[in-house]
Amino acid sequence: MEKTHRYCVIMCGGIGSRFWPYSRTENPKQFLDLLGTGRSLLQMSYDRILSLVPAHNVLILTNEQYAAKVREQLPDIPEDNILCEPARRNTAPCIAWAARHIAARDPEASMIVTPSDHLITREAEFERSIREGFDFVESHDALLTLGITPTRPETGYGYIQVGPQVSGAIHVVKTFTEKPDIELARTFLRTGEFFWNSGIFLWRASTILAAIAECAPDVHNVFEAGRDAFGTPAEAAFIAEAFPSCLNISIDYAVMERADNVYAETVSFGWNDLGTWSALYDISPKNRDGNVTSGCQVLSYDCSGNIFAVRGDKLVVARGLRDYIIADAGDVLLICPKEDEQRIKQMVNDAKVNYGDKYL
Repeated sequence: MEKTHRYCVIMCGGIGSRFWPYSRTENPKQFLDLLGTGRSLLQMSYDRILSLVPAHNVLILTNEQYAAKVREQLPDIPEDNILCEPARRNTAPCIAWAARHIAARDPEASMIVTPSDHLITREAEFERSIREGFDFVESHDALLTLGITPTRPETGYGYIQVGPQVSGAIHVVKTFTEKPDIELARTFLRTGEFFWNSGIFLWRASTILAAIAECAPDVHNVFEAGRDAFGTPAEAAFIAEAFPSCLNISIDYAVMERADNVYAETVSFGWNDLGTWSALYDISPKNRDGNVTSGCQVLSYDCSGNIFAVRGDKLVVARGLRDYIIADAGDVLLICPKEDEQRIKQMVNDAKVNYGDKYL
């Protein structure tokens, strides 16, 4: 298939609550320059895909409230390539809409779907892997996910168990397991059959639409009702009316765990989903005590393994801290052991219950 039939959908509608209090509803993490490179995570995601997909075939799927930020950070994106969800309904409705939109524009289309807030450090290997993935899905009736070679028994990720090899680094998928406990994660690591679920997918638009129709009829029926609107001026009005009625469900639960044509390409290209403070800690330079400092000066005494992320001209003085997150966003100060960071989402919910949207 010609490169001109290849498309990219960058999903950019999340609020990154596990990165609170830096990631906020009005300015979530995909729009932040967390690495000090001068480019946000969204901009870096866009930059790395341009060697694989023509710029005019890159679509950004975001929430209506972030449309202006997307246009500001990606001024070269055509206006029609920014698809704005009127409500948050997770990744299955998001992908169903994007696939319908692309298929109406190009019935021969293949597509990569990628989050906007991941870090890839070995970009040449990323490019090679994606080209292999495109070639596979363009010649097979396949739903392909990228499985990351695990480096530790991580409990915050989903896992893919792979079966027989079918082509190069591509294997049949046997099972999916979402966020195992630590003992199970250690077992997964020992077997060598399990890979982290990256949330990066490749398929033909027609293949994913057929899978949604079979595996997620509730999602399919919402969009099928407006099938003649896609690719026409009526599409926006149809989405505004119909999209909020979609089931709130991920593509993993809706399709990938149910379909019988799911494959995984096992890859190792320096992937980090930057989903948590610990993930940022892992990739950041550390001082001799293993502490990371971002945006502040720190005097530490008997402290190790911490991340100090403090905005403003502040001096942080700390004693006796081990493996803590200290994140000061001005109006919110978070102090939390790294081992408990999976509870930050609950802390955000508690802040909402007690204080409304003031600190979100």
